Amino acid sequence: MKQALKIIVFLCCITTFLQAQPKNYVEKIKAYQKAYVKAHEVVLKKDKKYFRFFPVNENYRVVAHFNKMTDTVGFIMKTSGTKDKKFFRHGTIHFTLNDSVLQLTIYRSGELMTDSTYKDYLFMPFTDFTSGEESYAGGRYLDLEMNDIKNDLVVIDFNKVYNPYCAYTTGYNCPIPPGENDLPAAIKAGEKEFGKKSH
Repeated sequence: MKQALKIIVFLCCITTFLQAQPKNYVEKIKAYQKAYVKAHEVVLKKDKKYFRFFPVNENYRVVAHFNKMTDTVGFIMKTSGTKDKKFFRHGTIHFTLNDSVLQLTIYRSGELMTDSTYKDYLFMPFTDFTSGEESYAGGRYLDLEMNDIKNDLVVIDFNKVYNPYCAYTTGYNCPIPPGENDLPAAIKAGEKEFGKKSH
């Protein structure tokens, strides 16, 4: 009985999430990407034309089940530069995409956890089968906040994934996605590899 009740609650939550999907979704994502390009801090104006994105695809906006983890020790995440960074595992998400059941780990930055402005910031770096081919070899990122997770569910929109600064230039310490976040799937959504060779 309890298990059946949990399933009903789970299905109701998914329905609520799906009903909240914005109208004119494609247009909204394109506007989001346009604003992202315009506000980018690293790529100079004359080079903004080299940003590239996969076609917007609603199938890459998924409802994932969240499992919280208690990590009080943390670990050092390697970066592309000389300074490694400490992160804590906040939890894992499980979702189905193109008939594949996938899992990713969500992290919290040890540095940002002590910042009152960014203490609820969550970080999801990953690589996939497009990495080094159609997308940046060093992986891509997606940012979340704690309040994005409701009733152990979270909407993951891969159409909003972006490249680290290291995709455009040198001199940054960009976290390298851990092996546990190497997806055995092609995520053909979000930002592609930058169209101009920078380094």
